[in-house]
Amino acid sequence: MTVQLNPYLNFSGTAREAMEFYQRVFGGELALTTFREYGTEDPALADQIMHGMLRTADGAVLMGSDMPPGMEIRRGNANTICLSGDDADKLRGWWEQLSAGGVVQEPLAKQMWGDEYGQCEDRFGTPWMFDIGQPSS
Repeated sequence: MTVQLNPYLNFSGTAREAMEFYQRVFGGELALTTFREYGTEDPALADQIMHGMLRTADGAVLMGSDMPPGMEIRRGNANTICLSGDDADKLRGWWEQLSAGGVVQEPLAKQMWGDEYGQCEDRFGTPWMFDIGQPSS
């Protein structure tokens, strides 16, 4: 038996757009299910995403959904998705796409510990942290 730890993001009516954006950034297979498909009769919710899951070729899984009315989204600094590794070209490409149209809190740059590091919030309000290490020799 295996266990996986997956980030699950919540949105206010933009889950489809956000999850499709993340698929363009990371590639992979995206499955989206609407509230209608789960049997809701509320027309305001029918086409919103009840559950979305992106599985990338790298083995990462990112999930997300729209929050139903009455449930509040509280963004902040309590959670951040960290992308790290030594595939510098891939990580820099993801950084460029995720930071475009968002807010860069810490530009991606070489740090005193030797890695490239940066922090941004994408245009959907999701916080990202990047750490690009040196390739193992």
